Amino acid sequence: MKAYFLQSVGKETRLELRDVPQPQPKDGQVLVKVHAAGLNRGEFIAGHGLIAPGAAKAAGQEAAGEIVGTGERVMGRAPGAFAEYVLMDRREALPIPAGMTFEAAASIPLTFTVVHDMLVAQGGLKAGDWLLVAGVSSGVGVAALQAGKALGAKVIGTSGSAEKLAKLRPLGLDVALRTRGADASLSKNILEATGGQGVSLIVNSVGGSIVPEAIKALAFQGRMAICGYVDGVLHAEVDFDAVHAKRLRIFGVSNKLRNADQRAETVRGFAADFLPLFAARKIAPLVDRVFAFAELQAAKAYMESDAHVGKIVVKL
Repeated sequence: MKAYFLQSVGKETRLELRDVPQPQPKDGQVLVKVHAAGLNRGEFIAGHGLIAPGAAKAAGQEAAGEIVGTGERVMGRAPGAFAEYVLMDRREALPIPAGMTFEAAASIPLTFTVVHDMLVAQGGLKAGDWLLVAGVSSGVGVAALQAGKALGAKVIGTSGSAEKLAKLRPLGLDVALRTRGADASLSKNILEATGGQGVSLIVNSVGGSIVPEAIKALAFQGRMAICGYVDGVLHAEVDFDAVHAKRLRIFGVSNKLRNADQRAETVRGFAADFLPLFAARKIAPLVDRVFAFAELQAAKAYMESDAHVGKIVVKL
């Protein structure tokens, strides 16, 4: 079968298409014929450490397709997803809601389970809370906006692009902050927007560059989720007095060191809380662009250009 491999070389990640044997499922696994697979920015950033330097690794993290032998339509986390066939942990193979395309389904598994972890499992977001999504036009950012609105929160989104922010208004973005030029003071603008109270939860996929301002923008007992660092800034100055006085909490969201049981627990939470929202059409994943499987290199370049709003998907 055809499968892409990814290698980390210096500050770059490089793709290679190979012919490899079809994988064979073990106990607890299902073999899935892939119809679509989602791109995730973190996999393609060498600094995120998802692809360690050295030999190339099977590329791709999430897929949608049919279970071989039963034809069941499923979506889920799937290491090596950029391939004609892939293995899934049976506990993570979720049914695709009726009427949903494979391309839309492939944009859901990683993004929305991460968002569930941030907003529900760890973030404790409630109806009426203020949520700040830094980098709101990314795949995770759009998903956090959609899930936050479905949970009844008021959402502030930041982006360097006024055009991208405008595209997200129809999804319910309450406050759009352009984080370049006149709107560079994040905390000042957020405090003004929230009547001085600040935000209950911050989704930070931008990185360390915004941490000092983000801490100023947090309300009493506020939380900040760290889910990425596209700015490449891995260290930040932290105001301990503010963390102490406001009883703040900063937490990470990653599957990198989690075991299979822990990952499956997150999937169960997503299935219980979010899957019904997709089935009821209360959340519809935003797919920016679909590329052919043979165009994965172009899809990667498009993601790295930062032109997209929402998810990028490849179709087999």
